[in-house]
Amino acid sequence: MKDAERRFWPKVDMGEGCWNWQASLLRNGYGQFHAPGTTLAHRYSYELHHGAIPEGLVIDHLCRNRRCVRPSHLEAVPQAVNLQRGETLNAAESALTHCLRGHQFNESTTYLYRGRRTCRPCRRDAARLRRVQLKESA
Repeated sequence: MKDAERRFWPKVDMGEGCWNWQASLLRNGYGQFHAPGTTLAHRYSYELHHGAIPEGLVIDHLCRNRRCVRPSHLEAVPQAVNLQRGETLNAAESALTHCLRGHQFNESTTYLYRGRRTCRPCRRDAARLRRVQLKESA
């Protein structure tokens, strides 16, 4: 066992579910570990058990717990997948299958406007309503 690995495991609380990092944490909640250089604790744990992280991939916490270093809770995925799985506004929006008025998001009813999905039927209905209001006000 390497010196860094020998120093790593005493800093981990191996509970029933997540194995929480008990040492230095960054402001964003991720564990920090000083192996030869500074690294994130979950990345170090992943590499100990699975080998090098493939080029272009990031480590996703399947448990959504940033302090967790349990190898079975960590998966190497593309950044886009990691963001979609997250608990952010963008992730929630991309998971929607229907617009607020119930129209299904698919190729024929949806287009991108300023980087966001827009519903064609809703846009068409809004334009129709504006035309009616303009006629009534004239």
